[in-house]
Amino acid sequence: MNKFPTSRRQFLKFAGLTGAGLLTPGKSFLADTIVSGTDPQAPDSPADYTLRIASSPIELAPNHIVSAITYNGQFPGPLLRFKEGQQVVVDIFNDTDAPEQLHWHGQFLSPDVDGSAEEGTPYIPAHGKRRIQFMPRPAGFRFYHTHSRAGADLHAGQYSGQVGPVYVEPRHEPGNYDREVFLVLKEFEPSFSQSGDMAMDFLAPNIKVKELEASGESAMKASLAKGMPHGYEVGYRYFTINGRMSGHGEPVHVKQGERVLFHILNGSATEIRSLALPGHAFRVVALDGNPVPNPADVPVLWLGTAERISAIVTMNHPGVWLLGDLADDDRGHGMGIVVEYAGHKGKPVWTPPPPFHWNYARFAKQNALASEPDELIEMTFAKQNAAEHGFNLWSINDKMFSGEMVAAAYHLRQGKRYRILMRNASDDIHPIHLHRHTFELTKIAGKPLAGVMKDVVMVGGYQEVEISFNADNPGLTLFHCHQQLHMDFGFMTLFDYV
Repeated sequence: MNKFPTSRRQFLKFAGLTGAGLLTPGKSFLADTIVSGTDPQAPDSPADYTLRIASSPIELAPNHIVSAITYNGQFPGPLLRFKEGQQVVVDIFNDTDAPEQLHWHGQFLSPDVDGSAEEGTPYIPAHGKRRIQFMPRPAGFRFYHTHSRAGADLHAGQYSGQVGPVYVEPRHEPGNYDREVFLVLKEFEPSFSQSGDMAMDFLAPNIKVKELEASGESAMKASLAKGMPHGYEVGYRYFTINGRMSGHGEPVHVKQGERVLFHILNGSATEIRSLALPGHAFRVVALDGNPVPNPADVPVLWLGTAERISAIVTMNHPGVWLLGDLADDDRGHGMGIVVEYAGHKGKPVWTPPPPFHWNYARFAKQNALASEPDELIEMTFAKQNAAEHGFNLWSINDKMFSGEMVAAAYHLRQGKRYRILMRNASDDIHPIHLHRHTFELTKIAGKPLAGVMKDVVMVGGYQEVEISFNADNPGLTLFHCHQQLHMDFGFMTLFDYV
């Protein structure tokens, strides 16, 4: 495999075909919605929802058509609107030649429905079907995606187009906005490179643990001294919002004075994304679908892979603007969408926002501490550079995950509260995901906080982050980095309840 002399954040020539797609333009939510209406209790009734996994040609822009594995022939997959506490039946058809998993990210489901082979969820067989039934919860912005491993295959896993938004409607909607817009951020046509990683100075507090830094830097220097290259990273040729490159999809049409609630999902397999809208502020009201205790205005949004942000933008700066990524190269290759005020036409304008650091604590309870746990679990994340045919290997407490069904490494007792101290001995940012549970952020880089509930959190390079969760959903539970290249090469572990 050739070494590409370019950074992960730069335009890369493609190494293989991957998923892509297009949402039907012109919808008020910028998404197609499957509508429920059947009786889930009737054994012979049709399903409330049907999802079909198949290969589809998708137009990212004129003369830019790619083949993708998608849901229902589109990217993103159809927006599914569930009602909190109302049982649903879903039929999933797999028209491909490989078994598949469909993970209901952020929901409190049983292991047999969650969509993870590691937890014991049955596969959706090739050219087969699986019917599932569950009670959607909790309320808020969730999503569904493939949970198949890709390894070195850039056609598979989340490199494909298997990503779709879910909104679990609460029993009582606050209604403090005029309308909603759903945006899914995704890159296509990936390729491997063996060069530097992206800058990480956007996270705050930016406090590194010297012990972790010394360990990680020492391991990397030793590897390079042996003549090893940097391990493979993944870059992309095309960048899209809702499956369309900047300027080629339907604009977000707004009116002056409107309060638009943007639900934004980072559907990338590997990339951390940013978004800014010139002249406007985002009032963040929910993270990963969970309302924040302290809504706050920010000029820039940052999302690790699989993170979601719900933010209200008051449309008070008329014009035609580009809502886009801060990275000039990524934005120039498609990562943006036009926001057009009524009565305004012309070329969309982009201006960079002021310098800004992303800090989860900004949205936390003021002057509050999280409740104490019953038990502390310590984890150290480490990298073995280029150790597997040029791919980095990843470990948690020196153990690399392999195989689909292995013994759980951590044992929980129902009703207990656990705190996980995550120590990152690498220079990579890791978006860490806990299946089937929501956790509370309790400490970042030594700074305590409370009240921010999530299911993915970015752990900065050589930093420590603490999260706490209640063991209230028995069964095997997967814990992993949501960066596809990391989870496929060892960065996973399992909890069970005893």
